[in-house]
Amino acid sequence: MADESLRIALQQKTDELRERDTLIDKLRMELELKNKLIVKLRAELEKFKSAMKPLVEQMSRQMHLWSSGDEEDSSSLTSSTSSSSEDDRLCNGGDKRSTSADHTRCKRLAISAEPPNVEKIRNLSLRKVPKTDKSKDLIQKAILDNDFMKNLETIQIKEITDCMCPVEYAKDSLIIKEGDNGAVVYVMEEGKVEVSKEGKFLCNLGPGKVFGELAILYNCTRTATVKAIMDCKLWAIERQCFQTIMMRTGLVRQAEYTNFLKSVPTFRNLSEDVLIKIADVLEEASYNEGDYIVRQGARGDTFFIISKGKVKVTMRSDPNSGEEKFIRYLQRGDFFGEKALQGEDVRTANIIADDPEGVLCLVIDQSSFNRLISNINEIKEKNYDEIQPVKRRIDESMLKLKLQDLRIVTTLGVGGFGRVELVQIANDPVKSFALKIMKKAQIVETRQQQHIMSEKNIMEEVDSDFIVKLHRTFKDKKYLYMLMECCLGGELWTILRDRGNFDDNTTRFYTACVVEAFAYLHARNIIYRDLKPENMILDTQGYVKLVDFGFAKKLQNGRKTWTFCGTPEYVAPEIILNRGHDISADYWSLGVLMFELLTGTPPFTGPDPMRTYNIILKGIDAIEFPRIISRNAMALIKKLCRDNPAERIGYQKGGIQELQKHKWFDGFYYDGLRTRTLVPPIIPQVRSPIDYSNFDRYPPDEDAPPPDDLSGWDQDF
Repeated sequence: MADESLRIALQQKTDELRERDTLIDKLRMELELKNKLIVKLRAELEKFKSAMKPLVEQMSRQMHLWSSGDEEDSSSLTSSTSSSSEDDRLCNGGDKRSTSADHTRCKRLAISAEPPNVEKIRNLSLRKVPKTDKSKDLIQKAILDNDFMKNLETIQIKEITDCMCPVEYAKDSLIIKEGDNGAVVYVMEEGKVEVSKEGKFLCNLGPGKVFGELAILYNCTRTATVKAIMDCKLWAIERQCFQTIMMRTGLVRQAEYTNFLKSVPTFRNLSEDVLIKIADVLEEASYNEGDYIVRQGARGDTFFIISKGKVKVTMRSDPNSGEEKFIRYLQRGDFFGEKALQGEDVRTANIIADDPEGVLCLVIDQSSFNRLISNINEIKEKNYDEIQPVKRRIDESMLKLKLQDLRIVTTLGVGGFGRVELVQIANDPVKSFALKIMKKAQIVETRQQQHIMSEKNIMEEVDSDFIVKLHRTFKDKKYLYMLMECCLGGELWTILRDRGNFDDNTTRFYTACVVEAFAYLHARNIIYRDLKPENMILDTQGYVKLVDFGFAKKLQNGRKTWTFCGTPEYVAPEIILNRGHDISADYWSLGVLMFELLTGTPPFTGPDPMRTYNIILKGIDAIEFPRIISRNAMALIKKLCRDNPAERIGYQKGGIQELQKHKWFDGFYYDGLRTRTLVPPIIPQVRSPIDYSNFDRYPPDEDAPPPDDLSGWDQDF
């Protein structure tokens, strides 16, 4: 009986297994059918793309001729083709993409505030508006509740609060109108507003809320409408006042810290630019009354300067005795622990905070000091400071060239200031060039004259295989023209868009090209400030060159620059917080580029610029790295995207060589890259000097010709 039961149970189990196998076979067949269907659909899609491509090219292609040499004719002809500025690529309906694929990714808009006048800001007096304690408290709480403004320093929040002015809006009036240019941020004290976008209700805001904060970073278009739905009392501050507070805070702190350092024997003989760099890496440490900052007999490697408050120095003559003998007081500007910078120091006395309001010290440890000083010494040994700007020798045939000698083939790019055209010299079918054409009136309107002149001067100086070359410039009443080396391999952005992401080896090659460009620029104190795949062009061999130097700037030794500029996803936190920035900001953007090339998406990205900036301010450690990024790549990205600019790899001891020696670059053939014997991972197909098939297609420019600009700011262009 038991055997029969066992036999029946085994038979049931066998039947279940057969049914399961049958089901698995059925699912496998269905999966194979689906895979075959997918392959068939892909083949049909590719066939459709191939069939459509010639038609699209035929419809999009433009042929423009300059037939006359006088200024008026050249202006009227160029107005139909306009120009391209890669620093301001707009993502809009007029930017038709290639039909080779259906992509939703758009080229990103680069933004820039007007360059600040440092001397004017130093001397500008800010008007402080009297307020009740209740109003001050409300403003400060609103700032601390705002995702962006809560990152400001206490002293900055206090000054912003002091300078805010009262404004009132009656019920039903518009406070902010979508599409208008903005320059004011508001804090609501009384009333209620309605926020809408494209006519759709978003939310209501009441007292204690900040709105419009993007406008205090740079000139921008308002992205929503804010309407008073009852009488409102607000506090407001304009961008110039805000930027003055932010910038002056940094300048005052830098000058104060530098003066502190000059009083220390160890630093006394160092140059001003070295002192400024040391001042930048000093960190603030606060102590309450009675706290031991240093204990006698302890080992330490940290040097202290008293920035605020008073400390007392005590000493035990007998190590076994608990009795401490008072020696003296130290106060603001005094320092202690200097020997710790030469090596670990055994503390010979106690240093105790002795101020009811607390003590603030500026500190630097031995390792940070040595990293910085070693890097400074290496830079000096390489005589980077002695590299003088020298204009590249221009071929005589280029100097004889006239604007009307150029024949436009097609548009390679479209942006905020105009277009980039593929051009040839009449009667010379062998060569081609890229002609960047910029609208003068628009440059003046957006106050970018200084950036444009800087771009021209820097591009005339640079001579690197990893930077696109400028051959010469032209100008007329309406436009500025830059005739540049033409790289027909297409934008790296387009390739990344079509492929989705790159593997480690491909990313390593393109990153190394950028590192070589940065090594060249940074050796000459030039900061680039707009790294992104859109500004990386492939030449016919497949090597990458940097283009668009609209935000590049030559820095004074040891000094920072303050203009808010770049592409939102790529800007470093010190740019967002207006703390001043230098070449270290380029290393931050290099880390962002690595992440984007490996994944197809930058690490810091939000639905609008302000939310993107808030994500950036949370730091790289708040970002979840996908598994597709290798351990060594992740380690390098995190070293490049350190919040503290002085801690970024490439900026520290060893300089850019330390970056090149990172484990992620193990085995990379740098000599082959420099001699151009290394085979690139992607070799573009370029069949002729006018083969523009690697670029997206753009429709004709239908904008009205821009007005003349005869102000003369471009005299030296």
